[in-house]
Amino acid sequence: MSKIDLPDPRLNAYRDDLADDTLRGQVDAPRYVKGERRQVAAPVLPVRREPRFDATLDTEALLGETVAVFDESEGWAWVQLARDSYVGYMPSDGLSRKIVGPTHRVATLRTYVYLEPDGKAPALHLLSLNARLTCDAEAGKFLALAGGGYVPARHLVVEGETAPDHVAVAESFLGAPYLWGGRTSVGLDCSGLVQLAAEAAGHFCPRDADMQAAALGNPVDPAALSRGDLVFWEGHVGIMTSGEHLLHANAHHMAVELEPLALARERIRAAGYEVTCVRRLPRKHG
Repeated sequence: MSKIDLPDPRLNAYRDDLADDTLRGQVDAPRYVKGERRQVAAPVLPVRREPRFDATLDTEALLGETVAVFDESEGWAWVQLARDSYVGYMPSDGLSRKIVGPTHRVATLRTYVYLEPDGKAPALHLLSLNARLTCDAEAGKFLALAGGGYVPARHLVVEGETAPDHVAVAESFLGAPYLWGGRTSVGLDCSGLVQLAAEAAGHFCPRDADMQAAALGNPVDPAALSRGDLVFWEGHVGIMTSGEHLLHANAHHMAVELEPLALARERIRAAGYEVTCVRRLPRKHG
């Protein structure tokens, strides 16, 4: 089987020595493994290209997400994320074999888990937008987590409740630092910004810009842009906040920046890239 015929390794778990059991007949491997389901028990876990802390960060998994583990060695698990099917290596110690159904989602840019239901209590963890939590009781203005700790109730929504506008979600990241592979307000990249905003608004969204350009919404005439449209270049994506302004996490500003599309387009054209397509997510009604 030629490499050109193989499925995308970013979204399909196979290596020279083993492969996901569901890929029998699609890839050749000396061993096929059925993935073991586990859950992210840390606030955020890196997903790296190789099992090393200095390897490229491809994406991040947030608290409450589930993964399929195909292999473990020397503190690293080779996994596939349930959320978007991304494949990579993450630290094993941040994964739990106990799967707990989430009851709530973090709906603010970030929030803390406190030791007690008191804003003056010590903060235990910093959680990010779209992290999933299991809450089992109310404690005044806080919700108690099943595993211990308290989160401000106003920072959470019930699991399944979505934001009305993905653009407003994305705008809340303005000024957040750029980080290749990042998916939190502590650091994120262009497609991570789009993915977080789209998911918060209830849209399935792949991880990388090329995947998003192929899968999201419907094509739009670049001459008829409006708020919410996604503008794509090779390896880059931004969100229109109006017919003229683009919000994007980018390495030029090293941050999430809002600027005229014309200015961004001119700068990116000078680097040798033209807009490849524009996509529009389905509008919410009601």
